[in-house]
Amino acid sequence: MKIGKFQESTPEFRKASSERIGTKIFVPAVTVGLIALILSFVKYDVVKDGVATPTALNGAIMTGVACVIALVLAFVICKPKIADTKEDTSRLLMQVGAACLLPQLLGALGSVFAEAGVGEVISGMISSVVPQGNIVVGVIIYVFGMVIFTMIMGNAFAAFTVITAGIGVPFVISQGGNPAIIGVLGMTAGYCGTLMTPMAANFNIVPCAVLETKDPKWSVIKAQIPMALMMIVVHIILMLAIGFK
Repeated sequence: MKIGKFQESTPEFRKASSERIGTKIFVPAVTVGLIALILSFVKYDVVKDGVATPTALNGAIMTGVACVIALVLAFVICKPKIADTKEDTSRLLMQVGAACLLPQLLGALGSVFAEAGVGEVISGMISSVVPQGNIVVGVIIYVFGMVIFTMIMGNAFAAFTVITAGIGVPFVISQGGNPAIIGVLGMTAGYCGTLMTPMAANFNIVPCAVLETKDPKWSVIKAQIPMALMMIVVHIILMLAIGFK
């Protein structure tokens, strides 16, 4: 297997396009989050047994609609030629390689782990070491469990189901922790692991490939590790300070 052939744009063309578009290039990216947020407030009634229940849109639908709108905006702002778009898309996919499929595969793996009962196995292992009722130790293990498992899985969403079921519920929430606060902080604790792992390819490896950094794998991770370590400590303090009120 090797990189295929494609027609690369000239440096002069890229510079001229950059000067013409400027910071407007960020509008489509911001649009994805903004439209998804707006759609999250949309409710529709689902009628079951004669009872109407307000229901929110599916997350995939919200993100999909937002991405389509952002794509249209990108075409309006950049005004690219179809031929140029085809060639540049091929170039980016070839630079990124198989890593473009990794987030979907890791997300599916998290579901498989949850169904296989990995959370229960982890809970049994932890309970044999950590005494029940020790809130401080429970919080520390939960935060580090989310960080480490996210680094292994490359995906905080995949790690959240397994670690929260195995550690968060029995060692933190059942000890009096507020489920909403503990859950939110548990998820963002996982993102600290995302900052430090090459398995999070779409965040840490793809930028290196696209920007053609000197270190093709570790440049982004090296820059993020100090902040990630500080945020791990912050999560532990916050979970203990506001998670049990």
